[in-house]
Amino acid sequence: MKDFIEPRIIGAVRELLTGRGNELLGELQLQIPQIEFSEYQGGNVVVPGIALASCEQTEKERIIRQDAYFMSITFTLPESEDSEYHCYVYGAVVGKAIGENPTLGGVADRAVVTGKKYMQPNKPYCGDGWGIIVTLRVTVVNDE
Repeated sequence: MKDFIEPRIIGAVRELLTGRGNELLGELQLQIPQIEFSEYQGGNVVVPGIALASCEQTEKERIIRQDAYFMSITFTLPESEDSEYHCYVYGAVVGKAIGENPTLGGVADRAVVTGKKYMQPNKPYCGDGWGIIVTLRVTVVNDE
C-alpha cells in the first residue's frame, strides 16, 4: 500500500523549518528563539502549528492529475518588546527556506508562500500575544 502524501508533506515542512529555518535564524546577530516541534514550551524555542487541507485545483491541475493543498504555519509569540520583530523574522525565514527548497526535499512538485498575516494584540499587555500565519500552496502529482 502506498503511503499517504499528507503526513509526508507535513514532515518535510517540519524538517525544513527545524533544519534550514534554524540555520537562517542562527545566522542573525540577534537572539531569536529556535523553531522546534516538541512538547517543550520554553522561552528559547517557538513551536509553530501546522495545518494542511485540500484546496481547489485549477482545470490544468485536474487534467495532469496534480493534487493541491493549502498549508498554514502559525507562530504565536508571547508579548514582549521584540515580538513584532520576531514575527517579521519568522515570516522571512519561512519564505526563504521554502524559496530555497520548493520541492520540500522531493516530496512535492512545488510549494510557494501565498500569504503572510501578522497579528498584533488587541490591547497591549493584556495577555494576548503577537503572531504570524504563513500560508503555502503545495502541489503534488497524483500517481494513482
